[in-house]
Amino acid sequence: MDLEKKPVVSDVGAWAMNVVSSVGIIMANKQLMSPNGYGFSFATTLTGFHFTVTALVGWVSNATGLSASKYVPFWELFWFSIVANLSITGMNLSLMLNSVGFYQISKLSIIPVVCFMEFLLHSKHYSQRLIVAVAVVALGVGICTVTDVDINAKGLLCACVAVFCTSLQQITIGSFQKKYSIGSFELLSKTAPVQAVSLILVGPFADYYLNNRSLLEYPFSSGATAFILLSCSLAVVCNMSQYLCIGRFSATSFQVLGHMKTVCVLILGWVLFDSVLTVKNILGMLLAVLGMVVYSWAVEHEKQAKLAMHISAEIKSEEEDIKLLKEKVNRLPVSDLELGQTKS
Repeated sequence: MDLEKKPVVSDVGAWAMNVVSSVGIIMANKQLMSPNGYGFSFATTLTGFHFTVTALVGWVSNATGLSASKYVPFWELFWFSIVANLSITGMNLSLMLNSVGFYQISKLSIIPVVCFMEFLLHSKHYSQRLIVAVAVVALGVGICTVTDVDINAKGLLCACVAVFCTSLQQITIGSFQKKYSIGSFELLSKTAPVQAVSLILVGPFADYYLNNRSLLEYPFSSGATAFILLSCSLAVVCNMSQYLCIGRFSATSFQVLGHMKTVCVLILGWVLFDSVLTVKNILGMLLAVLGMVVYSWAVEHEKQAKLAMHISAEIKSEEEDIKLLKEKVNRLPVSDLELGQTKS
């Protein structure tokens, strides 16, 4: 199942998979975790369930020959799982300790941090068009999501850890795929088991600290169990599409265009859960969508410019080869030229 080598899923299809599955899992988790729903407030443990099911799907795929298992050093998988789990735990703690407004600001700050880290680690440069587009997206999402902003020392520390680890995790996904020539699903099959084991072990304790409730005391009804299974199923598609998108594009593109999920969540919240949608929300969403369109155009413009430069360099190289060949022929004695013509 090497999605990079076989055109099973198009670029648009990969983004659609990620947006639909991400929005779907948010809606399912809202019903599962809200007090008006099933009150399952164990977010870190639930993420452990997600990766357990994802690891199981990967194992079945490898066992049936649908995908090939490729070698990735365990120490690489281990440190990656630590970074990824710190990202998840840090985000949960940030949401608990900070106001919703500051939590949204910290999520928006992932984009510039990813840009800076890609510049630092991979010497990647960004054009003025891309920088403006990223700023427009961040401003639009900020307008429609940020309300009150309340900062405290513990919350700020957790937010900083979460932003740094999330940025590093997403950059590492793309780096691993290139470094080990491994497909997105094959890499996910390697990282998921390590994350699943660690989150299942640590999750219940982290959740107890977050909401002072024990997982053992939760009444697992048939409805709650059904939504947990739905959430896990959507998580498999979400994780696959995340690795696929980052492998095909970049961590920055994944973050920028990924804010389409925020817009979709706001709209569906208004449609399904009677959430309030103000003029400020609508204007912010329109600005964010405009920024995404500009970003997509800027990325495509850069691709075309690089392609034109590459073609121009090849033509120039061919012209130089022809010029050298002509100079070599002109330096040959006349007798050699006549002999060559006779032989031909």
